[in-house]
Amino acid sequence: LAANALAALAPDEFLAEIEAMSTALWTGDAGFFAKRPAPSGDGAGARAAGSQRVADLNHYSGAMFYYAGEWYWGVDRLFYLEARLQELAAQKDGVADYLVPRPEIDVRDVDAGALTLDFYPSLNSPYTSIIYDKTIAVKNACNIGFNHKPVLPMIMRGVAATNAKGNYIFFDTKREGEFLGVPFGPVHTPIGDPTRAAYALLPWAYEQGKDEALMSSLLRAAWSENMPLHTKSGMRQAVERAGLDWCEAQNQFKRDDWKQLIAEHQHEMVEGMGLWGVPSYRLSGPDGETDLMVWGQDRLWLVAAEIRRRAGKPKGKSVNKAKSTSKSTSKGTSKSGKKG
Repeated sequence: LAANALAALAPDEFLAEIEAMSTALWTGDAGFFAKRPAPSGDGAGARAAGSQRVADLNHYSGAMFYYAGEWYWGVDRLFYLEARLQELAAQKDGVADYLVPRPEIDVRDVDAGALTLDFYPSLNSPYTSIIYDKTIAVKNACNIGFNHKPVLPMIMRGVAATNAKGNYIFFDTKREGEFLGVPFGPVHTPIGDPTRAAYALLPWAYEQGKDEALMSSLLRAAWSENMPLHTKSGMRQAVERAGLDWCEAQNQFKRDDWKQLIAEHQHEMVEGMGLWGVPSYRLSGPDGETDLMVWGQDRLWLVAAEIRRRAGKPKGKSVNKAKSTSKSTSKGTSKSGKKG
């Protein structure tokens, strides 16, 4: 009902009505729509036309903004659209700041020893690749209890991804990486056997306190160095620079205890937290606080802000340094053609 009502509105009417309709929809106010006159436009036809437009643009989802060849995924990506429009001097006179700035990831001078952060990354995740080291840096900076819990890539858990979705994710990761100052591409995806081989090393790496270093090295190899982890030379390079012995590593590839470990992590994330994507986070403590459970590399700022609040040092800052990505055409093409 709400979708048809909105779709039937003219553009100016849509802007005037969207806030009230959205509030009614997400607060369960069924009476709001019952009191309204039936829409005069063809809502179903407008929805069909909109869906066709998205398909023609080779995209996969609604609730996004599209401007001059670039997609913006909700409020989190409006920062990039604002940057493009500011380059064109399209803002109104007197408007200098961003309307939707990016919050800063900052836990400096925070002692979070009473808190615990569970981190659920995946080796075959573009988004994990650009936020992994920053997550570890947050952990190291604030003395928080930390549980490193890798999971299988979504595609290895039976979650399919269309080419359109994969292409957008690669483009968006490139854009996000540029903002964060983290390299992304060239890419050689580690889906399948390379991931299984890498995860077979995890129990051994945990024993030596090298699991974080190993995952970091593997992610860089796959997502910014075009290193083929399915080859012995590629895997060896990633393993050795993590401070692990290659000769000993070769004896670990036959282990299968990693399967139960990874299954437990996935059960926690999917069944326990209700999250399916990666990277995901769970922040716990102190007593009396509800766990914060979020998905996405673009939620690390929220995790950091909540760490500050729970540790008693709230702070509000935003970063205003976006660069226009309209000239960025890299989709991070994978040699294997598969996305995580």
